[in-house]
Amino acid sequence: MATVTFPKKSVAVNPLKQSQPLGAALAFLGLKGVMPLFHGSQGCTAFAKVMLVRHFREAIPLSTTAMTEVSTILGGEDNIEQAILTLMEKSKPEILGLCTTGLTETRGDDMEGILRNIRNRHPELYDLPIVFAATPDFKGALQDGFAAAIESIVKELPQPGEIKLDQINILASSAFTPGDLQEIKEIVSAFGLKPIVVPDLSASLDGHLDDSYSAVTGGGTTLAELRQMGSSVFTLALGESVRAAAESLQKQFGIPYEVFGQLTGLAAVDDFLQGLIDLSGNSVPEKYCHQRRQLQDAMLDTHFYFGRKRVSLALEPDLLWSISWFLRSMGTEIHAAVTTTKSPLLEQLPVESVTVGDLEDFEQLAVGSDLLIANSHAKAIAHRLDTPFYRLGFPIFDRLGNGQRCTVGYRGTTQLLFDLGNLFLEAEEAKKH
Repeated sequence: MATVTFPKKSVAVNPLKQSQPLGAALAFLGLKGVMPLFHGSQGCTAFAKVMLVRHFREAIPLSTTAMTEVSTILGGEDNIEQAILTLMEKSKPEILGLCTTGLTETRGDDMEGILRNIRNRHPELYDLPIVFAATPDFKGALQDGFAAAIESIVKELPQPGEIKLDQINILASSAFTPGDLQEIKEIVSAFGLKPIVVPDLSASLDGHLDDSYSAVTGGGTTLAELRQMGSSVFTLALGESVRAAAESLQKQFGIPYEVFGQLTGLAAVDDFLQGLIDLSGNSVPEKYCHQRRQLQDAMLDTHFYFGRKRVSLALEPDLLWSISWFLRSMGTEIHAAVTTTKSPLLEQLPVESVTVGDLEDFEQLAVGSDLLIANSHAKAIAHRLDTPFYRLGFPIFDRLGNGQRCTVGYRGTTQLLFDLGNLFLEAEEAKKH
């Protein structure tokens, strides 16, 4: 078992993690017609919006209750009420995703009581679903906020109904990109199953031009689909962090679930497809049999460059788990692992020690590595250590195409193998010269 360490520093130097409200906003953006609303100061919302815009290079709908010093002391109920009414009038959202921030969590606003009072004063709001997620940014990380938003969504919106034998729920953690979710939806649909994906970033942040401008998200999981989740026959939880949301659906509607910690790597994808065979009763489509043979050939072609290589990673726990075990299956050694927040997965990683820390810790631990894997903030570290660098996670602001990037399934795993293998190949050539 890996040892989990927490550096006893008084301050984070070169932070790795992103905040919980940012993670919750990202999850809400996977719903159609949604407007994420931060209950906090304008700066909290502006910072999150900049991060999302730089990563996806898309217009991001995001709003704020614009708390000031006075309203923070006296209470933010008036600010929330005014923000909701203004958004109703101007943006006309189908769903409102309300997130707290460190400012309002520290003050201790009674959010459920405030929302109840606002609805009593404004009966016209009864038809507007308001999903509230408690996301203090003084603890946890992006993955925690993302999971908290999904758990709130499945508690608030699904309704009971007659079971549909071909319909399944897919709860996806923050480890999956819009491109990943598009591939997952195609695989599931190929088995004759109808997936309801929460959140479906592949329909909102995949990088496409809409026919007309909208102040809210133009794609994603619809409210009607969210209501129908209680009629699904099974739930696939993709990532350990969304296990609680799957358990919530099971408790409310009796829907069984299974957690898949990774969908990258030959064995992981085999397990996922076997689960779909069991659910649908259908055999694997020939398309994926061929992609599997392509992946096998790619593993043969690239394993010369992966064997005994030392790789250091700085990622959110779910993504760290997936990539670490994938690399381990290719014969690499995990030289160092740094993550952002606690997770039951950390002790089971294929490494002696895992550090819940920052990029300063990562730089110290990664000395002697053959490859670094982290978000774009680690670029300067890779330059100082003179080590090849592969960008993964959030944010990636110095590369294009983040909305369509795919590293899951047989096809995505093959592409990831070639991308990493080419980095190792270039490093070997440079060393020879």
